[in-house]
Amino acid sequence: MNRSWRILVGVAVVAASAAAAVYATKDLRRKHELADLTVDQIEEQIAALDPITRAAVIARLSTDAAKVAHDRVSH
Repeated sequence: MNRSWRILVGVAVVAASAAAAVYATKDLRRKHELADLTVDQIEEQIAALDPITRAAVIARLSTDAAKVAHDRVSH
């Protein structure tokens, strides 16, 4: 009885681990698809801007990204 109980618990742990892995994979795939869609939408919006405004937006984004990178390295 004790051995069969351990086997049953082992099977349950493996099944739960597999289910968690499947869930995590699906969730990661969904988040990746959402990120791709968001990037595409942002790129479309930037492309629709006039050249002067587009340059200003890109400069602002670049400056903000450089500041974030600098702050991460400094701390």
